[in-house]
Amino acid sequence: MNQAEAPRLTVIGTGYLGATHAICMAVLGFEVLGVDVDERKIGKLASGEVPFFEPGLPELLAKALESGRLRFTTSFEEAGEFGDVHFICVGTPQQPGSDAADLTYVDAAVRALAPHLNRRALVVGKSTVPVGTAKRLTGIVHELAPAGTEVELAWNPEFLREGFAVDDTMRPDRLVFGVASDWALERLQAAFRPVLDLGTPVVRTDLATAELVKVAANSFLATKISYINAMAEVCEAVGADIKDLADSLALDDRIGGKFLKPGLGFGGGCLPKDIRAFAHRAEEIGVGQAVSFLREVDDINRRRRARTVDLVREMLGGISGKRIAAWGAAFKPNSDDIRDAPALDVARTMHGLGGHVRVFDPAALDNARRAFPELRYGESAFDVAQDADVVVLLTEWSEFREIEPDALAEVVRHKRIVDGRHALDAARWRAAGWEYRALGRS
Repeated sequence: MNQAEAPRLTVIGTGYLGATHAICMAVLGFEVLGVDVDERKIGKLASGEVPFFEPGLPELLAKALESGRLRFTTSFEEAGEFGDVHFICVGTPQQPGSDAADLTYVDAAVRALAPHLNRRALVVGKSTVPVGTAKRLTGIVHELAPAGTEVELAWNPEFLREGFAVDDTMRPDRLVFGVASDWALERLQAAFRPVLDLGTPVVRTDLATAELVKVAANSFLATKISYINAMAEVCEAVGADIKDLADSLALDDRIGGKFLKPGLGFGGGCLPKDIRAFAHRAEEIGVGQAVSFLREVDDINRRRRARTVDLVREMLGGISGKRIAAWGAAFKPNSDDIRDAPALDVARTMHGLGGHVRVFDPAALDNARRAFPELRYGESAFDVAQDADVVVLLTEWSEFREIEPDALAEVVRHKRIVDGRHALDAARWRAAGWEYRALGRS
């Protein structure tokens, strides 16, 4: 990379999105300054510790720090002096008591940075926000920045998949640039030059469209997941097999098999809150009826959790007093994220019904213990399964899929398993003498 042409980058917010973006951009050759108001988080990153689980990222952080291209600070003044392109990567959680997105952190980041922008610069939002946010923030930047309208705002939505964030940052399947001028486009192209040199497709669009891309994508994926789970409800009613149905649909190249996997449904920090915020925003701007189906998508997803508990109850003849091994706490494998995790929701429900529930997860135990100290936890899949009346697979970690039925039979009280993720070979477990149940299968 020609360092004379490469812009210096700041990344405002060093949570999952921001830390990943800052580290990967530094590894790609940029001078990067990570900015956060959380001194503890900054201290961990500066000392080489990634404060969340993401495969491959700790090694890249060490490489970035060693190169000298990555530093961290709590000073927005330093950020304003340093950066040519400023990426806003803070969280937009769901508002308490509302479906709307909480823009507190986005607004605070922009208001903290703007007064220190004394020269022409580009502020780039990556956070997932309601459409119209970029237009509003543009006004705030122009009002507060000493450089005024010399500072432009663009939007570049992120499409990170937890567990694959490094690849999704350094080798994305597309880049979306929402810009208001050719200059802003040129700045973004310079800020992603190594990625563009790989031939990554780029969509240039306006700010509003760029804001919509992420929520539209997540809404589509959530709809596909809930569709196959709705079919699972139908299969249960008529004695059909949802796995065979899903496999048949997946062979239709108009539909495809991705995200067409029945089971416990989606969770995490993106899909649930994004579809709710999208529906809320659509109602605010007068087009709520157009996306009203998202309410049912959300409801279908919630019902899967209750139905999984029902399967356990049916298998055991009741939950109170029974010993239950819960495999999984994270909302998906290769992550320690427990936000809106279906696994923990099911575990807590069974605990509330009087079950003696023990939980194990390869990465998310510390987070789960902090959030739900009322639950009991174990050190391994076999540990929590000791003398269990039933094993319930709730997060499809590969180590759970690879467990031998005969080996597990040596430690449980009864050979019963509920596969909440359709992750196991039903025929294999049944052949080993296990009573096997899964959503949408007889």
